[in-house]
Amino acid sequence: MRAVIQRVSSAQVTVDGQVAGQIGRGFLVLVGITHSDGEAEAHYLARKIVGLRVFEDGDGKMNLALPDIGGAILAVSQFTLYSDMRKGRRPSFIEAARPEQAEPLYHHFCQALAAAGVAVEQGVFQAHMEVALVNDGPVTIWMDTAELM
Repeated sequence: MRAVIQRVSSAQVTVDGQVAGQIGRGFLVLVGITHSDGEAEAHYLARKIVGLRVFEDGDGKMNLALPDIGGAILAVSQFTLYSDMRKGRRPSFIEAARPEQAEPLYHHFCQALAAAGVAVEQGVFQAHMEVALVNDGPVTIWMDTAELM
């Protein structure tokens, strides 16, 4: 699984003019799933994200994690994180898991985040989404379970 984690002051996702999910302070997490991913990767990634210490403490150092600040997560599925640009100018997405595999795993990932004690809002799987955010810092982190596990 791959994730782009952005520390935000606020974020929301809109589908067909309706707000599907929105948060205040916390993380916007764009998550992609590949063929070899399973529940172990979903749990591992969820734990890493919830424990990620990128919020400032009283001394201005990035020492606090999401639970420490009472933050939330807006999780948005994004198969394009598995784009392959080695040939030509049109990306290939063959490394992205098919929807029938990816959707249950995306929801499992969101459940693992919630089980870790943080509020989780979600985008709508396979929908055309408009994502708005106020990036705080900016702080943007890339994680790939293939490199971490």
